[in-house]
Amino acid sequence: MASGQEAPAGPDLRAGIAMNDLPDGGMIAGQVDGEAVLLAHVGDEWFAIGATCSHYSGPLAEGLLVGDTVRCPWHHACFSLRSGEPLRPPALNDVPAWDVEVRDGIVRVGAKRKPTTARRPRSKGPESVLIVGGGGAGNCAAETLRREGFDGAITIVDPDPDAPYDRPNLSKDYLAGNAPEDWIPLHPPEFYRDRGIELRRRPRVASLDPKGRRVRLDDGGELSYGALLLATGASPVRLAELEGGEPRVHYLRTLADSRRIAAAAREGGQAVVLGASFIGLEVAASLRARKMKVHVVAPDSRPLERVLGPELGDMVRKIHEEQGVVFHLGRKPSGVNGGRVRLDDGQSLPADLVVAGVGVRPNLELAERAGLALDRGVQVNEWLETSAPGIFAAGDIARWPDPHTGERIRVEHWVVAERQGQAAARAILGNRERFEAVPFFWSAHYTLAINYSGHAEQWDRIEIDGDVAGHDCTVRYLRGGKVLAVVTVGRDGESLRAEHALESKLAG
Repeated sequence: MASGQEAPAGPDLRAGIAMNDLPDGGMIAGQVDGEAVLLAHVGDEWFAIGATCSHYSGPLAEGLLVGDTVRCPWHHACFSLRSGEPLRPPALNDVPAWDVEVRDGIVRVGAKRKPTTARRPRSKGPESVLIVGGGGAGNCAAETLRREGFDGAITIVDPDPDAPYDRPNLSKDYLAGNAPEDWIPLHPPEFYRDRGIELRRRPRVASLDPKGRRVRLDDGGELSYGALLLATGASPVRLAELEGGEPRVHYLRTLADSRRIAAAAREGGQAVVLGASFIGLEVAASLRARKMKVHVVAPDSRPLERVLGPELGDMVRKIHEEQGVVFHLGRKPSGVNGGRVRLDDGQSLPADLVVAGVGVRPNLELAERAGLALDRGVQVNEWLETSAPGIFAAGDIARWPDPHTGERIRVEHWVVAERQGQAAARAILGNRERFEAVPFFWSAHYTLAINYSGHAEQWDRIEIDGDVAGHDCTVRYLRGGKVLAVVTVGRDGESLRAEHALESKLAG
């Protein structure tokens, strides 16, 4: 253990605990040889895996047991208790696993198992898979193909020279200066090299020939494929009134964007954030962490009211105002010039830095030119296959039949994209399991986290349990008496249980 590093808490599981001390369905965090270990009791079986989530180091012992899996309380990653394998994103890396021995009423954790790189027997599938887009969906699809035993060629094409990386962090800790850049890549370069995943960065796919199963790149190259996954993501909505080449105006989508905003931020300066979206408000919090004055301009009467309702909207506004953010609600920008942002009511705000966060649009141009069926997104079936055989779509562009709402929906959130990439990969290999995951996302505002499970574009009733002002509450969004979504603040365990309940209603 490194000097100054705090030792893991809990009992020495090498020495063991009494069987009766951990009832069926129970978990306990302990340690073995200085490593944090989770011991779980499920029926007649006992399991020991690493106690710390491989995503953002969440405490798995505070999570939720579901069968022979455990779910992380922070961002709902799911791990196999048998192997430590991540079964559901956002976690991508295994946690270690240990042998467990039960004898004479004592449960002891034994030898740590060696990491395994063995793949499952090859599934049926095409000779090659081409993935257009190296974001959450594309990266997770490539990883899943290899985990499932696929040994054909995998190529990811993305014009972003930094992809794949952890996009949610760009508006949060990375922009705030709390996360070093080496945390941002999803994996080191050798991860892709060792698994035979080719990353074609910088070229853009210019056209797609579904019948010939080929794509043309904008650098003149061509690639053929056996199966294709479109994961082209979305691009920020640009404000026409700001498109005059003003260098102070920034949009945030890529790592390069976040770098530029961080470089332009200076302590004591003033930033104007246009839009009270999740991204806009996370940027506001990050710039406050850099000790900038921050003004937020938005046409809404409350931040996030259309997504979270009035009560949580007021809570979010108060959180930011307590940190010094100034809101100009019910207002729109009319222009930016000479270091000032003009508003539609005649106000003029000084701005050393302007960040526009007014939403994104799905990148549908490639799918549209290829003649794929569109409906405010790329139409896919329950296996995420498009109207063209052998072409799948996942992430921000995909509009799929959601069994929970009974509607076709499109969701612009990272975990949804990753889970769809995982599901699309399995569908490509012939595993016809319907995509039925409950949508989930989280948003961070200073020390406060908001967890959202489900999907409610519209509701006719909101039920609130707890204290919204005290940041300890569960908020349910209902339509026709049916719970469509659940938001929790300060209740990570309740968030997991709500997600599981939404899944169970579909299964039951």
